[in-house]
Formats: sequence, structure tokens, C-alpha cells
Amino acid sequence: MRQDAGLTGRELAMRAGWRPPKVSKLEHGQQNPSEDDIRTWCRVCDAEDQIPELIATVRAIEAQYLEWRRQMRGGQRRVQSVLRTEDLSTRLYRIFEPFHIPGFLQTREYARVIMARSAQFYDAPNDLEAAVAARLGRQTILRMGDRRFHIVVAEQALYTRVGGSEVMHGQLVHLLNEIAALSRLRFGVVPRPADYELGPHAGYWIFDARLVMTETVTAGLNITQPREVAMYERHFDGIAELAVYGQAAVDLIRTATEDL
Repeated sequence: MRQDAGLTGRELAMRAGWRPPKVSKLEHGQQNPSEDDIRTWCRVCDAEDQIPELIATVRAIEAQYLEWRRQMRGGQRRVQSVLRTEDLSTRLYRIFEPFHIPGFLQTREYARVIMARSAQFYDAPNDLEAAVAARLGRQTILRMGDRRFHIVVAEQALYTRVGGSEVMHGQLVHLLNEIAALSRLRFGVVPRPADYELGPHAGYWIFDARLVMTETVTAGLNITQPREVAMYERHFDGIAELAVYGQAAVDLIRTATEDL
């Protein structure tokens, strides 16, 4: 934008009333622009028509990256409550998990182990039982209205040890029961020998076609840019093609249960 306006960094800084180093820091990502910075930059470069879009982008970036330790300060129950809000406005879920059973299909015991480990790692407040209850409460959405669920897990998720053999056995039996009971659930398992074109990567949840939630070790990411959401949809379609469904998926779950 600055170059299109025919300005040097020093000229832009002078017209904006800034010290010259600020322009360099903003352009090289060493300083995040405030909304006032964006307005000033666009005004000086005679590009005021771009102000709304740029400010919206900055706000989206700030909302997109949610550091786990900051989120966990209010406890895990609060995180589950926020997710519940998204649940109520979603009609189609597409979920991929490479290593664990998704929260919608977890037993109380399995969820407790997962959430206890998470609380310990992130030094979160001890609200474990309330958090587990909130996660299980979200599962009521499986039987509400006409929502549809397409869930795919890698076969490894059936073998990743969460708790002892008793916890895993209960989880896998529960999974079989839910697959049989939920008519609007399409559940697939990607067999271990599958040839992943792009790799399994981290798990993610697609809410309709408006939001993707995924996680890193340090943060949760809320992705809303349409072109990025579309890439996740494309990735999910590829994963789904690798999966087996129906009796073939049930057989893999039963084999995992027998192998405990």
C-alpha cells in the first residue's frame, strides 16, 4: 500500500506523525498495528476504502488465536460452556480426530482422564468434575433436532491408552452403542495402512461451513476465513474417502476391544 502510494517509509512516518522506526516495525511484523494505526496508514496512503476490511482482518486474527493457558484461567468448565454456544447454532458437524475419541462420544471415565491430564499440563484451576459434567452435557446435542454428524477417527484413536484397560473397554463399548443408536451419526475409521495424501495432522472440528476449531500445544485456533475453511473441508473429504464405515468400522472397534 505504501509503495502503491509512492511513499518511502520515512515520508509515511512524517505524514502520520510517527517516528520512522514504527513504519519498519509494522511492515516487518515486529509490532502489531492498532486500529488507529490502520486508519492513519490508510489515510496517509489515500486508501481509506480499505480501512473496514483491514480492521476486520485484525479483529479476526485476535479472535482466532486463543492461548490455552489464558483460556484455562477460568477453568475447563468455562471452555466447554463457550463450545456449547457454538453447538446450538450448528446443523452439520464434520470432525476428524487422529489420536483420541471425540468429546461428543466420550464416556465420563475417558473424559475425566483426558481433562485431568489437560488441567495438570496447563496448570488450570481444579474444576475437573464440573468440566467433565459440562462436556457430557454437550453430548445431548447428538439427540437434539435434525443435526447431522460426520465423525472420522484414525484407527490409532481406538488404541491410544487413556486410563487403564477398564476405561478403554468402557469407551469402546460405548462407542459401538452410540454408532448403533444414532441415526444421524456417520462414523468412519481410517485403517492404519491408509495412504494419507497430506498426513493426519492435528484433529479439527468443522462447524457447518463457517468455523473450524483446531488445536496446537499452546493454543486453540478458530478459523473463519472462507478460503481456509474450504481447505479444511477439502482435507476432510480426502480423509473421509480413506475411512471405512458400517460393519467394517464396527469390526475395527471390536478388534481393538479384544486386543485390550
